[in-house]
Amino acid sequence: MNIGVFFGGKSPEHDVSTITGQLVISELRKMKHNVVPIYLSKNGEWHVSEELGTLKFFQDKEKEKKLLEFSKVSLDLEKSQGKLVFQKKGFLGKTIEVDLAFPAFHGSNGEDGTVQGMFEFFNVPYVGCDVASSAIAYDKILTKTYYKSLEIPTTNFIFFDKNDWGKDGAKIISNIKNTLRYPLFVKPPKLGSSIGISKAKDEKELELAIEVALHYGERVLVEDGVENLMDITCCVIGNENPKTSLIQESVFESELFDFKEKYLMDGGAQLGNATNSLVIPARLDEDTTKNVQDLAKKIYSGVGASGIARVDFLYDKVAKKVFANEINPMPGTVYHHLWKASGLELNALLQKLIDFALSRHSEKNKFKYTFDSDIMSFANSVKLKLKK
Repeated sequence: MNIGVFFGGKSPEHDVSTITGQLVISELRKMKHNVVPIYLSKNGEWHVSEELGTLKFFQDKEKEKKLLEFSKVSLDLEKSQGKLVFQKKGFLGKTIEVDLAFPAFHGSNGEDGTVQGMFEFFNVPYVGCDVASSAIAYDKILTKTYYKSLEIPTTNFIFFDKNDWGKDGAKIISNIKNTLRYPLFVKPPKLGSSIGISKAKDEKELELAIEVALHYGERVLVEDGVENLMDITCCVIGNENPKTSLIQESVFESELFDFKEKYLMDGGAQLGNATNSLVIPARLDEDTTKNVQDLAKKIYSGVGASGIARVDFLYDKVAKKVFANEINPMPGTVYHHLWKASGLELNALLQKLIDFALSRHSEKNKFKYTFDSDIMSFANSVKLKLKK
């Protein structure tokens, strides 16, 4: 079985995805799986090469540039059914087959259900959440709306689009001031890694934060901040019977857990290297811990997630209130550090994800996708009356 690990992508989170992809490729190779590194460049070109499976390659820009000129591939639509078949350029270009897809994309065009749709179209088993759950989890506005429908506690919020803001920004600001309370967090709803997120303490900062968010998309999410904040995370794996990890507490110095602290300071908290920034298990009492884990499973199952996801929460330490924040359908570096602390090593985690993918694919193919009817013959006898 050839496992294609997909990474990179047309997204501001391209580099984070590359790191996740390299981690997965490296470990799967250690496990003796046949791995096909599949890289989507920032301009949307597909590349396949064994050399793409080493992080050092992407740290040598000259070498990267030369190889990418010769590693371009295209998807063979005719041969891709039950598997993906990539064709290398040139008359004698070789074909590369993928039997199972392991998407390690983060952000748009990968984590949002789009590439999952391609896998579904060609009936290829793939790791992680499906099209619908990926789309809901990826869009923070859909996620918050989903929380409200299931009465899952979350912070108060409003959202609007670029057109609304251009027509009457003053009305939107007034609505925010009457509905929410400072400090506020302003977010582009379809980005992760804290890119484009700002904290606003007054109207001037709020207007600037909205302009920043609109550089990354058409819509903006504004929500209440949480006082006495503890940022906590719980991972979930499985299909029908999901299991939760321990709870992680992320300690940060800035006013929000931003890209710098997630990935650069002290080795990167989200990469699992920042030992000074992570507390596992989180400093929560037993009842709160169970409540968070139960909420994580409820969210995971309710959105229809499968394989793996990460659920982030905000906890008010004084009021002792938990607020569901975001769902991440493909956690950076599959959050292997939290699973390791929970007793599941990376190789065992990846094998479980592969097994979950194959199991879901097998179950899906048991359903009937055809329906025999006489509608076509009936249509010939029907006279269609067209309105003049």
